[in-house]
Amino acid sequence: MTAEDLFPVVIAGHVALCVECKTLTRAPIPVRYIQSNSGPGTTLYACPEHAVTLGAGPTPDDVIGTR
Repeated sequence: MTAEDLFPVVIAGHVALCVECKTLTRAPIPVRYIQSNSGPGTTLYACPEHAVTLGAGPTPDDVIGTR
């Protein structure tokens, strides 16, 4: 076991993984919401650079239609 395993890097503040470039961003922008049948849903985030191209959600693919 190494020191990195015992003492992992902790990033302070609100950070999230960008769904496009897969990097941590300190300015996450919610772009999608995935509903769950049981439990809370999941919000997907993007960095400011990719949020412009992804647009703010939900998109028609994210919306569940009712009958």
